[in-house]
Amino acid sequence: MSKESFEQAASRLEEIVRQMERGDLPLDDALALFEEGTKLARICAQKLREAEQRVVKLGRDSDGVIAELPFEEGQDE
Repeated sequence: MSKESFEQAASRLEEIVRQMERGDLPLDDALALFEEGTKLARICAQKLREAEQRVVKLGRDSDGVIAELPFEEGQDE
């Protein structure tokens, strides 16, 4: 896993997108940026998955005791 933070990777990815959207890069430079951007997108996605796995929800168990419950996407409060 990359030591790069999510924020660093996302910021660099945004910079790459801006450069590529201008459309004035030579093909070799555009390909290199595309490859870098692909790697950064994977880093961001992995870091988001890791963060999602750490999210827990507080709720009450069957005995009414407050407990940590797994976060389930789309689950209502």
